[in-house]
Formats: sequence, C-alpha cells, structure tokens
Amino acid sequence: MTRNTTTTPFAVLAFAGFLVTLPGSAVADGQAEYAEKRGWEAPIHDDYQGRLLFDRLEYAAGDDEDTLNYEFIGWYGGDTNRLWLEGEGEDVIDPGGEGGHLETLDLLYGRLISAFWDIQAGVSYEREYGPGPDHDRAFAVLGIQGLAPYWFETDANLRVSEDGDASADLELEYDWLLSQRTVLQPRFETAYAFSEAADFGVGKGLTNVKLGLRLRYEIRREFAPYVGVSWNRKLGDTADLAEAEGNDDSRLTALAGIRMWF
Repeated sequence: MTRNTTTTPFAVLAFAGFLVTLPGSAVADGQAEYAEKRGWEAPIHDDYQGRLLFDRLEYAAGDDEDTLNYEFIGWYGGDTNRLWLEGEGEDVIDPGGEGGHLETLDLLYGRLISAFWDIQAGVSYEREYGPGPDHDRAFAVLGIQGLAPYWFETDANLRVSEDGDASADLELEYDWLLSQRTVLQPRFETAYAFSEAADFGVGKGLTNVKLGLRLRYEIRREFAPYVGVSWNRKLGDTADLAEAEGNDDSRLTALAGIRMWF
C-alpha cells in the first residue's frame, strides 16, 4: 500500500528555510571578540562556498539484470557549518518495463565538531517504484561523517521513519593511490534494521553487506573514469523476504562509470 507523504516537501522547505536564517555571523563575531580579549590575531572569516561530487555514476552488469547506479554529494557553507544534499539511486534496465527502482535523498545540516568530523541532522526521503505498487517514506536523520584513522572515509547514520521504523547504516571508503592519477578504491556498506519494513523488502536485523572495488584514472582531478566489481549479499530476514518474492539474496556485478565533481 502506498503511503501518503505529501507533507514531505513542505517539511524539507521549512528545514531549508531554517538553515538559511542560522546566525553564522554571530558565531564569527563571538570568535573575534574572544581573540581580541586575549590579544590574539582575529580569526580568518569562514567564507562560504560549495561543491557537487558524483562519487558514482555507473553501469552495473549482472547475471540476472543490469542497472544504472548513481550517488552524489553536494554541500554549501564554510568550514564550521554546512548544508548537505546527498542522494543515491538504482535503476533496473528493462525494456519490458518490469524493472525496479530505488532512490534516497537526504537534506542535512552539518556542524564541524573536530578537525575531520561533522555531525549531521536533517530529513530524508526514500522511494521505491517500478512494475508493482509504489512505496515511499520520510525519515528524521542523525549522522556523523568524516575521516577515520588511516584515512577511511566514514558515513554513519541513524534513521527513524514517519512510521517509527528505525535503522542504522554505515559506509566506508578508502582511496589507495597507486600513482598520481591511478586510484584503487575499496568500499564497504552495511545496514541494520530495528524493525521490519516489508514493503521495502527490509527485514529486522542485519540487512546486507555490500563490497565494492573500483579502479579509476584521473584524467583530471575533476573527471575520472573507472571500472570495478561489486558484490551485495542480503542477510537474515531481509534475505528471506527476497527469496519469498523469487529474488536472489546475492548479486555480483561488473562496473564501468565516471567519478566527477564541480
């Protein structure tokens, strides 16, 4: 049964409006006053800027089906406060129209809490559509993002849906420089659901483990084609739900894509 989430766009707009009115200048003024009292140099102003990164824009070929996958991260702000827009999706390529589609969009406010870590909070929207009934849901999100020791890029989130379903997800990446332009990137993803969401094929407990390996060549820093492989294994109750619907609980794919940023 499709959920009614017509209020979701209004919640996103209200949240964005709140971020625009945040008193960033007041923080900078307070820092300058603190420095002046101690005879220090005034701090450098936290100039606002932005970036949009397509970390994955790829074609994935598997034994059972092929998909077009994407993941992007955009941010605007300074070193201390930022507005983040993150999204990812998977489109099954099926000329007969029987393919499935899944996409997620996060709108988050991030606050720097240490040299390499941001704490984030905001809202998220998830939609699954295709040949069968469409399903969508909204979440409140609390997360942390940054560089773990040994330069592992880390993104962890706790999500609570409008129906009270809670879940946690973790993503780790590492860029291994083979040369100045050639980079090998291992990638690990997993998630845990505290309750079942059968409409989205999610069972209670550890839901899946996904491993990826991508080799890219940076023609320019902003533009890097890559090839790789990805393996996704559904676990526990989630695997049981997939098997009950006649789907495989594991999938191995070959990848070809482009990583680019603006």
